[in-house]
Amino acid sequence: MRQPDRPQIVVPRSTDQPMENVVATARDHERRVERPNRLLRPGARRPAAALGVVMGDVDMVRALGIAGIDCAFLGTRADPARYSRYVREVLPSIEAWSRLGEREEDVVQSLLRFAATQPEAPVLFPETDAALLLVSRHRDTLGRAFRLSLADPDLVEQLVDKGLFQALAERLDLPVPPTQHLHARPGQQPPAITVPYPVIVKPVVRESNWFSIFPHGKALRVTGPEEWSRHWRAMAAIDTEIVVQQLIPGPERAIESYHGYMDPGGLVAGEFTGRKIRTYPPEYGYSTAVEITNAPDVTVLGRTVLRKLGLRGVAKVDFKRDESGVLHLLEINPRFNIWHHPAAVAGVNLPALVHADLTGSPRPATRRVLRRVTWCQPLTDLRGAYETGISPVAWLRWVWGCRAVSGLALGDPLPFIRGTLWHATSRRLLNALSHTSAQAT
Repeated sequence: MRQPDRPQIVVPRSTDQPMENVVATARDHERRVERPNRLLRPGARRPAAALGVVMGDVDMVRALGIAGIDCAFLGTRADPARYSRYVREVLPSIEAWSRLGEREEDVVQSLLRFAATQPEAPVLFPETDAALLLVSRHRDTLGRAFRLSLADPDLVEQLVDKGLFQALAERLDLPVPPTQHLHARPGQQPPAITVPYPVIVKPVVRESNWFSIFPHGKALRVTGPEEWSRHWRAMAAIDTEIVVQQLIPGPERAIESYHGYMDPGGLVAGEFTGRKIRTYPPEYGYSTAVEITNAPDVTVLGRTVLRKLGLRGVAKVDFKRDESGVLHLLEINPRFNIWHHPAAVAGVNLPALVHADLTGSPRPATRRVLRRVTWCQPLTDLRGAYETGISPVAWLRWVWGCRAVSGLALGDPLPFIRGTLWHATSRRLLNALSHTSAQAT
């Protein structure tokens, strides 16, 4: 494999945009186009160079595509990212990210075989906890074939495991809520909780067995001893480690985040802040609508946290703002994520900065976020909005203002049409046919 020839990365003026209304006029869409950094030559494409290998979803593909960086994709078979115009190669699919550990060695070998076919060492972009752990634990092997931007291996383990993270946060005097680390074992009676009710209960590592008993969210809210005893029996049955954390009152909209890329020299190469709008399920679910913001206090505290950790690479630092305005640290994710798509639209493209640094190319220019950019995952967010009392008409009005929609853009519509929409429609059709067949018999 020959060494990279340091091609220059330029960011084209993208034609990506949300396609909120299929009958909208071309003039309407022209006003609503995703606009990457205007300082760079419109319509320019970078020379052929290192592919970005996305281990995640369509939003990371879109963030790289906005910067003119072609991708290879590794993900689930149903993920709409494989249909994107920015994806040049699709690697063998995985069944589910939560089960990646079951065939970890196969995935590593698949990545190495792919890298051996490339004229330039690709840049690896892990976007899930499972992908991050795989790349970090095999960094010596993968680093011989890929370009990597990762935090220190011990730090990765401590940030992904919520029990280890709590101990680290307390040692560094980070502003985390009071937390208790427990192991629920079969036959064990529920222990006393030292954290005052109400509390939030989360698994120390996201895994499939948690969702087998609690399918409606990443965490549980527990309000008293009776509820605690009932949930403990369910958790003990699957033999799982958990953290019990004091509840910070407030809706999901009170969760704000700092996103930064600390370069190898420890300098902030790029940063932005964001806020959740909705999740599905509505409480403790996955983000379905977010916005890129410019919150100075979140920026200052986020920088402070990453510097105390000595972290290098990208990271998302989640806070919850309480009723008095105080920010409480919830978790830190040292990996790429869906927020990088709307941030790239806002003018801060962290994946493109990482790609430039790893390939020896000039960094693309960034700009301060001047106005908020909203993003949503349309079909899932519609459900989340409906469950919180927002009518479909009101939701459509809101979506019309989104400048970034997951998988849906005028210049790259196939992820939504062939991926999201076709998959959802065919699944409902099969369910309907199955129901009809059952009634007939």
